[in-house]
Order: sequence, then C-alpha cells, then structure tokens
Amino acid sequence: MSPARRLVFFRRLALLGALLAALVVVLGAWVRLTNAGLGCPDWPGCYGHAYPQSLATMSFAKALHEMIHRYVASSLGLVVVGLAALAIWNRKIPGQPVAPVLVLLALIGVQGALGALTVTLLLTPLIVTAHLLGGLATLAVLAWLSMTPERRGLASSERPLRAAALTGLGVLILQIALGGWTSTNYAAVACPDFPTCQASWWPHMDYRDAFVLWRGLGIDYEGGVLASPARVAIHFTHRLGALVAGAVLITVALATLLRARRGRLRVAAVLLLCAVCLQISIGIATVHWAFPLPLATLHNAGAACLVCATVILLRALWPASNDAVIPLPHVHLPR
Repeated sequence: MSPARRLVFFRRLALLGALLAALVVVLGAWVRLTNAGLGCPDWPGCYGHAYPQSLATMSFAKALHEMIHRYVASSLGLVVVGLAALAIWNRKIPGQPVAPVLVLLALIGVQGALGALTVTLLLTPLIVTAHLLGGLATLAVLAWLSMTPERRGLASSERPLRAAALTGLGVLILQIALGGWTSTNYAAVACPDFPTCQASWWPHMDYRDAFVLWRGLGIDYEGGVLASPARVAIHFTHRLGALVAGAVLITVALATLLRARRGRLRVAAVLLLCAVCLQISIGIATVHWAFPLPLATLHNAGAACLVCATVILLRALWPASNDAVIPLPHVHLPR
C-alpha cells in the first residue's frame, strides 16, 4: 500500500472512531436518563457475565442499556488501538500524526477507568461529569485526526480568528461541564418553565450546596441527593452559561464569516452557527415539552455536534506547512 493510501486509511479509520465516539456519548446520555447507570453494579461484566442474564423485566432493560453502551465503548477502544498501531507504522510518512494518537490512546485508558469508577462509586457526579468530558474530548481528537489539513496558509485577516476560536472552545468546555453537572445531579427538571425558572426571573437558590464537588464515599447518587434550591441553582447557572457560550460562539462564527478568505473556513463558520442554533432550540424545546427522553438525549447529541463544529473550525485555522503533507494527486482525502 502506498504512503498516500495508508494516510487515507488512517483518516477513514479515525472518522469511524469519531462516529463511534459520538454514539458512545449519546448512549451514555440514554443510560443516565433512563436511570440505568447502575443497571450493572459490577464492571466490566454485568452480574459476572458478558451479557445480562435473566433478571426482572425492568432490571434486565436497565442492564441491557448499560451493556450496549459498554459494547460500543469497547469497539471504540479497539479502533483507537488500531489507530495507534497505524500511526506508529506510518510515522515516517510526512503528515502522519503520532503524538495526538498516543494522547488519544491514553485518554481511552482514562475513560475506561472513569467508566469503572462511575459504577463502583455509585454515580458520583464529579466522576460522571469527568467521564462525559473525556468522551467529548475523545470525539474531538478523533474528528481532528479524520480531517485533511489545509495546505494554504492563513490570510492576514484570518490569523486573529485562531485566538477567537480557542476562546470559543474554552467557553464551550465550561458550558458542557455545567451541563454534565446539571444532568448528574438530576437538576434538569428543577426549572420546569422557560424563560423564567420556578415562575421567577431570579428564583430561590442554594449555591453553597450546589457545587460541592466531593461529598465522600458510600453515597448512592442515583436520583440525586440535593435539595430543590441547590438543584435550581445548578440549572439556573447552566442557563446563564448557555447565554454566554451561545453569544461567544455566535460571535466567533460571524467574525469568521466576515474575515474568511477561503471557502472551507466559511463552511466551518456556517456549521458552527447552525450547531449553536440547533442546541439552543433543543434546550428550549426540552423544557417546553417537559423533558421528554428523546429530546433530553438529543441535547447531548447537540453538545457533540457543537464540539465537532468547533473542531472543524479549528482544523481549518491550522493549515499544514508545505512539507507536512505529501502530495495526493489521485486520492481524495475526506475533509
């Protein structure tokens, strides 16, 4: 196989990994929202088996949800191992990333450990939120690896966009962490109305108890342990964060559209703008229709779309140097 085709195969495998990572994120949300996080109280098996055995109907359904999530996550792990092997094999080919793949391999190991701790520590919010962030970080790295770098340099008007896009990424990470904290503390239904919360523009809230990161061992967090004012504080903060994150990301997208001189960069900006609008719409609809399971799950899928859109924009803002990518005259690399 020629070096060009080996790079094509690597990027296509990374794309498969990105799709699996997105599916893992959505399935993780489905497991959490169906209260199936402790459907299998052991790890990596389920009651000592690779497949849930005969249990009560509800227990079996929850165990099956959890094991399907684990099966897909295990498949993702195998894909990442394959990417690491390919990266080492292709390491002398110009344009073959190696260090990011090794970081990704380490990240998958950490994710496996967090997955085990999620069960053994009884859905501790800090661990579950870290597990969500790790899953989206895995998706981001795989999406980056699946894309061909731009060979042309940035125009002078485009260079300031890098700092803006990185700022947008930082704000997005904070907002996703807030969303994870909201979900893992079962605070999503604390504000059942919109745009007000508890029929007030500034409801009664308990911030002292809302953001305690660690409460010790032996606490079962399924269903949540916080009183209503603390949950309201978490949900309300998530809404405020959504306003800030949405404003920042929309500003980044519009600034990119105004300054971009390349079609790829404009497309990336439009994708980011659409992803922000989609996520805001899903969030409002979820509250309006009283938090139906499909919409609540889609809200996590929307977060994955936002991460991918931001990574696409960043990839377009980091063109490769002239000698970093080998010419591929007869092979189309997926962008």
